Amino acid sequence: MKKKMWLVGGVGIVVLLAVAGLTLRGRGLGMAALHHGRAFLDHKNAVRGGNFTNVIFLHHSTGRALIQEGGVRERLTAAGFQFWDHDYNWEGLSRPDGTLAGYSYSIPGDNTDPDGLARLFAQPVYAWPLNAFSGLLQHEVIIFKSCFPVSNIENDEQLEEDKGYYRQIRAVIDKHPEHFFILLTQPPLNPAETTPEAAARARALADWLASPEFLAGHPNLAVFNFFDLLAESDPQAPDYNMLRAAYRHGTDSHPNTAANETIGPQLADFVAQTVAAYRTQVQSGGP
Repeated sequence: MKKKMWLVGGVGIVVLLAVAGLTLRGRGLGMAALHHGRAFLDHKNAVRGGNFTNVIFLHHSTGRALIQEGGVRERLTAAGFQFWDHDYNWEGLSRPDGTLAGYSYSIPGDNTDPDGLARLFAQPVYAWPLNAFSGLLQHEVIIFKSCFPVSNIENDEQLEEDKGYYRQIRAVIDKHPEHFFILLTQPPLNPAETTPEAAARARALADWLASPEFLAGHPNLAVFNFFDLLAESDPQAPDYNMLRAAYRHGTDSHPNTAANETIGPQLADFVAQTVAAYRTQVQSGGP
């Protein structure tokens, strides 16, 4: 026990010295190191408990509005979950009570597009939050999404490239059956910011992610088809596969309050149900 305590203390000192040194050598590096140091010191508050109730949601502005206007935190808290969320790096983590933690996990490039997520999931894994992916892995349930610019898929080559990034992410997820992952498909674009062809490819990506072709044989991964819930579904409509009229405001691609109030509870219930199913599978001797 004493040896373990000395080891933990030594690692903490190394981290803090690195924070101090990097702060002196460059503001950007120093800030990242400072955040990693704070995450290290706060490890005991974020650490997983073994029953899949510690949740983190990695998102940007669309996810923030979904949480705040859709009551996601409140609904999951009522269901017995500890719900953390991670916004842009400059805002960082919010604790289960909704207060800012004062640090981020330093998501590489603040990039949550498919290529950025693939880079994030490719990071080496440590027991402590010494990089972004290891920070996310302090939580048992990891929800993640890209934002609406990803729906601007200009050609079939770009569509296949995005699928390749998600295959890379899925391969990493397969290595972590002690965690449960929930992917939200990207939101659609406002008709003012896309074309029918690009929107069709965005639909194809979302549908593929939610399909058995992508999900079968990967029990610790679920997909919430956010795109499908937000996009116009009538093939005869001029805004088919684009952000539907009832969920948009002007030319902005951010879903409006009506969208968030409608979909937020659905997301919270999806999380609770899929996590419960995986927990039961694990407890019965599954993966």
